[in-house]
Amino acid sequence: MGDLYVPLDHARGGVAAQVASGLRDAVCSGRLAPGDRLPSSRDLAADLGVSRGVVVEAYEQLVAEGFLVSRVGSGTRVAPAATRGRAVTAELPESYCDYQSRATSPDLGHFPRERWLAALRDALAIIPSDALDYGDPAGIPELREELAGYLRRVRAADVDPANLVIVGGVAQGLSLVLHVLAERDSRLRAARRDGGHGTARRDGDPGTARRESGPGAAGRDGRIRPGGRGGRLGLAVEDPTSQRQVPLLRRAGADVLPVPVDGRGLDVAALRDLPARAVLVTPAHQYPTGVVLSPGRRAALVEWAREADAIVLEDDYDAEFRYDRDPVGCLQGLAPDRVVLVGSVSKALAPGLRLGWVVAPPALAGAVRLARGEFDLGSPVIEQYALASFLRTGGYDRHLRRMRREYRGRRDALVRALAEHLPEVRVRGIEAGLHAYLDLPAGWDEERVVAVARELGLAMEAVGPMRFAPGRPAVAVGFSRLPVHRAAEAVRGLKLRMSGGDAG
Repeated sequence: MGDLYVPLDHARGGVAAQVASGLRDAVCSGRLAPGDRLPSSRDLAADLGVSRGVVVEAYEQLVAEGFLVSRVGSGTRVAPAATRGRAVTAELPESYCDYQSRATSPDLGHFPRERWLAALRDALAIIPSDALDYGDPAGIPELREELAGYLRRVRAADVDPANLVIVGGVAQGLSLVLHVLAERDSRLRAARRDGGHGTARRDGDPGTARRESGPGAAGRDGRIRPGGRGGRLGLAVEDPTSQRQVPLLRRAGADVLPVPVDGRGLDVAALRDLPARAVLVTPAHQYPTGVVLSPGRRAALVEWAREADAIVLEDDYDAEFRYDRDPVGCLQGLAPDRVVLVGSVSKALAPGLRLGWVVAPPALAGAVRLARGEFDLGSPVIEQYALASFLRTGGYDRHLRRMRREYRGRRDALVRALAEHLPEVRVRGIEAGLHAYLDLPAGWDEERVVAVARELGLAMEAVGPMRFAPGRPAVAVGFSRLPVHRAAEAVRGLKLRMSGGDAG
């Protein structure tokens, strides 16, 4: 490739971040196509009038973000994945390039390629030919057995492989479970209108026509408890929560009911006042606040579920990465008859694998399994065998240990930089996960801070759009893709840009 236009303002400082931002924009806009070869770091540095180290740093940042790939002998090129952003930008509300600036994304440059390739080879060596046909939509037995053992050992879950269903990630897992709960709630409403004494099963439901029992059945007083408004399933969610998740929940048939989150997690007392049939929580590390659900609140939530004959949907978010606290077992281990545990390898390995799991109570497992088959007939078989091998041989555990050390170092560098250059910012939620929650100084505008931060190479998201009720301005900033040596420069640049009347 010849000359490449990258706008720079040397007076602003943070030149490496500006180079990275200019190249990132070129990829997202299509000026740089997938597979395009970039100039050598020496040539681009000469063209831009900067040191070679500045360009090397920018290239390293974009490789870590997944925009570029660098291989000995072939130079630095635009990653093939960038084609997805150009192809679907007109169809989707959020492009691939937007996802690269999410505060919660893992560092895909550390994906264990060689170990995963070995797991794939192991899988292909042992897969029976007939296993490549349509199989059990719940997933291959080998993976369900390995996952059940892992979740029991690491998350203190109460798992029977028969109640574990392999899904295409947390989003699909939640959609499946909500579909099942909404359908069951609808049947119970119909029974109530008819003065019913039960409802016949639908085809494929376990059991024969009978009076419903277990989650979603009549309350202890014999009444069928109403769900949400307008005949929809009442689903309580944390406030604030991911703004991407709410549309998914509503499309799955839920009436979303916000519940405040404070320093101890979801306010269970406020939950009791809502017509909720289920609640979605992230007890291990709430997004975006980073709060851990306290022991008292965990017990109170289980008690509420039993009293209300309701279901708790536990998104085991960020459970893999903890730094300054003792392990916290999953909520499902306390009440396997009331809690649905949903998780995935998206943070631990890569979102693109699309592998996750649902651990359902026995009373719901059959319906979830049936719904899984109706959605898309199951998950990719070869990848399932590979993940089973990765778990069995210890590769998964070794990778997580490595990434905990890596992410902890990046987190520490960000926290040090914030303490030095932005002491007026309150930092929270850093004991686990891949992001920090920042309470902003008075007068700072969230959206302005996010725009400036992204120009400087910081993955940041405004909290305002995640709230149902107004709150103090805040942002979530990711550190998983922030190299240790860049943290101070990026935060210092943010300080300079946001000071001197540039706050909003």
